Amino acid sequence: MAGGVWGRGRDGPVGSLTLTALAEGIRANQGQPVGPSSTGPQAEPLEVVPEAETYIQTLTPASEAQLGNEVQPPTAGSENCSPQDVQEPGPERPYQASQYSWEEGALADLALYTAACLEEAGYAGTQATALTLSSALEAQGQRLEDQVHSLVRGLLAQVPSLAEGRPRRAALRVLSALALEHAQDVVCALLPSSLPPDRAAAELWRSLSRNQRVNGQVLVQLLWALKGTAGPEPGALAATRALGEMLAVSGCVGATRGFYPHLLLALVTQLHELAQGVHSPESPKVWEPSHRGPPHSHASCTVEALKALLTGDGGRMVVTCMEQAGGWRRLVGAHTHLEGVLLLASAMVAHADHHLRGLFADLLPRLRSTNEPHRLTAMAFFTGLLQSRPTARLLREDVILERLRTWQCDPEPTVRWLGLLGLGHLAMNRGKIRHVNTLLPVLLRALGEGDARLVGAALGALRRLLLQPGAPVRLLSSELRPRLPPLLDDARDSVRASAVGLLGTLVRRGQRGLRLGLRGPLRKLVLQSLVPLLLRLHDSSQDAAESSEWTLARCDQALRWGLLEEMVTVAHYDSPEALSRVCHRLVQRYPSHVKHFLSQTQGYLRSPQDPLRRAATVLIGFLVYHASPSGVSQDLLDSLFQDLGQLQGDPESAVSAAAHVTAQQVALLARAQVRPHRPSLLRFIRQHSYPARPHPLYDDSPFLRRSRASQWNCPEPR
Repeated sequence: MAGGVWGRGRDGPVGSLTLTALAEGIRANQGQPVGPSSTGPQAEPLEVVPEAETYIQTLTPASEAQLGNEVQPPTAGSENCSPQDVQEPGPERPYQASQYSWEEGALADLALYTAACLEEAGYAGTQATALTLSSALEAQGQRLEDQVHSLVRGLLAQVPSLAEGRPRRAALRVLSALALEHAQDVVCALLPSSLPPDRAAAELWRSLSRNQRVNGQVLVQLLWALKGTAGPEPGALAATRALGEMLAVSGCVGATRGFYPHLLLALVTQLHELAQGVHSPESPKVWEPSHRGPPHSHASCTVEALKALLTGDGGRMVVTCMEQAGGWRRLVGAHTHLEGVLLLASAMVAHADHHLRGLFADLLPRLRSTNEPHRLTAMAFFTGLLQSRPTARLLREDVILERLRTWQCDPEPTVRWLGLLGLGHLAMNRGKIRHVNTLLPVLLRALGEGDARLVGAALGALRRLLLQPGAPVRLLSSELRPRLPPLLDDARDSVRASAVGLLGTLVRRGQRGLRLGLRGPLRKLVLQSLVPLLLRLHDSSQDAAESSEWTLARCDQALRWGLLEEMVTVAHYDSPEALSRVCHRLVQRYPSHVKHFLSQTQGYLRSPQDPLRRAATVLIGFLVYHASPSGVSQDLLDSLFQDLGQLQGDPESAVSAAAHVTAQQVALLARAQVRPHRPSLLRFIRQHSYPARPHPLYDDSPFLRRSRASQWNCPEPR
């Protein structure tokens, strides 16, 4: 057998572990003789780890003179762990004794000796062997990290060729022994092979993860490598992939105690930077093939590392909630990342509250960071964690409130949006309403914002405020009366749905006063919003339509109309008979408001939505049919008749047919008033003379609300 424990295999590179050398090391440990090297000292049987100390004593300068030409080993400094700065190992070449220096030969021999010792030393001897190896390397007068890099590169080259079992385990224990004393150097040496991913490097990361004496140190070094560079820098991406390999090993997450919140925030912030495509001046502007294709592959790796971190700590429900809510997809989106952070914070509040205090403490200094992704991610997490009452109590309420109010003065709409969400969570967590005079002006002012997120957040915060005991229903009714009706017809679907829902919550909280004939401002707000609610049952936005149905049910219950069945029938089947009964009841209960109802409905005749134009036309027809001739002015009837005449030429046949029927009802009501000074109406009346006003008959609507059968795992046919 060529070579021995004290020599080198003929085909093995310097600093590497060959299968031949490992086999000889095992034989030596078993007491079998091994041939001595021609250049090294006399070999002795390998029985225990302290034998390495005897070997170190023989490494004297005198022996150096007996060797061949001296060649300096390659160096790769550990000051920078970036894969771009660490030199890759050169191609393997057959061994030639004259090309290597005495130091390189000693290093190779000692590496092989260490592997053989580790085979039998067990965990008790691992630390001693690592110290021995470190002492030997330092004795050469070389930089220790350079030698560690050489050993790690040798392991990367030889581990794939080692047989499964004891030889491979021995090689992996050499890596653990090095990492026990020199974790930073080992991490810096392994990172270049993690981008693009390498199977051998992945196996070495997993072996480090399984060693409970080493994995904590390695994870800390990877965390610092991740934080040391920003966004899609090669160093950060390589560290993220290494973290994914290590955290996927069962039991490794336990080593993150003490810096778990820090690691979680670093991974989430990395996703934000990847989503935005942040580059430093030195980073490449174009993704090269060496970077494993498009950035989303790196985002997927970061998400998997984040899932492994949560799952390994008992947060499987957090992962499940994020999957069901689409949180992971939002986290990697450029425009939805902060929504994903809010979902993650909510899931952790519900299912992983044991880390919330640590997260909250780590977030506070990040809120003033000059790095925008760091600051916005911290703000989103801070906002989400306010849903946890124990966590929010870590700061005084007035301090949190002042911080959220400060965000409202920020020129960035995203910051103002997060502040409004925080105010909503703060209101939800309080047993009684406090600081109403501070909260209300901020929330009401936000209703006029142009950003839909800000308006939606303000509406949500007002709704949470109403749900608290002692909510100022009368004050809110007065304040919302001029502000809420325009939002019911807002062009943004989410705003319409939220505004209608807020009205329903307001009616539910004030229903006792409405039944007693009180709540003057709220009653006026309901009557002012009644026509929009009826027409929004046919809204193209399903959320807005369902919210309108829910709010109308609350109004029916509070005002005791007795029309719940009819309203549900109109909502789901667009039944003309049910709508006729609704109009009849409203005309009877509120005769003085009929003119206002007709004027409001007339505005929807020009809606760009076909279902709304038809619904408005039918509603006018039934209101006119049930109205008293003295309750509607001739001017209004003339205006309605002109608009309906134009609508009879509508390109949608269902709209034009309904307009024809409704125009007849308007003409009949005008005839009943006997007002001869409207030539256009008189001309129409002479052509259509009816002895009495017949009940209007409308064809079935072609516009029916789509069901949400998919929510019950019953997908709709396509």
